[in-house]
Amino acid sequence: QVQLVESGGGLVQPGGSLTLSCAASGFTFSTCDMSWYRQAPGKERELVAVISRAGSSTKYADSVKGRFTISRDNDKNTVYLRANNLNPEDTAVYYCNAHRAFWPKLDSWGQGTQVTVSS
Repeated sequence: QVQLVESGGGLVQPGGSLTLSCAASGFTFSTCDMSWYRQAPGKERELVAVISRAGSSTKYADSVKGRFTISRDNDKNTVYLRANNLNPEDTAVYYCNAHRAFWPKLDSWGQGTQVTVSS
């Protein structure tokens, strides 16, 4: 059974930092690109960052470039998102996604973790 469990969200002050984690199980983690998405109230879900299977390639949304860092540990089946210099516009539910385009195809989501940036 494929499972993605996010953790690390919470309330943080503007300018603060936090690290989100997503623990994966039920599939071969190293065969999947991993991504973080977020969805703010009243807005569509948007891609925040993606990391390739081996971790050699990363991409970021312009809004988080230079502030967020995605990383993964294939031995621990975990992907991370380090978020620095947070601002209220970063407030959202953050979701982890596992994607494999080749057979057996996979596209799975976690339940999300709330990040609130407020003073």
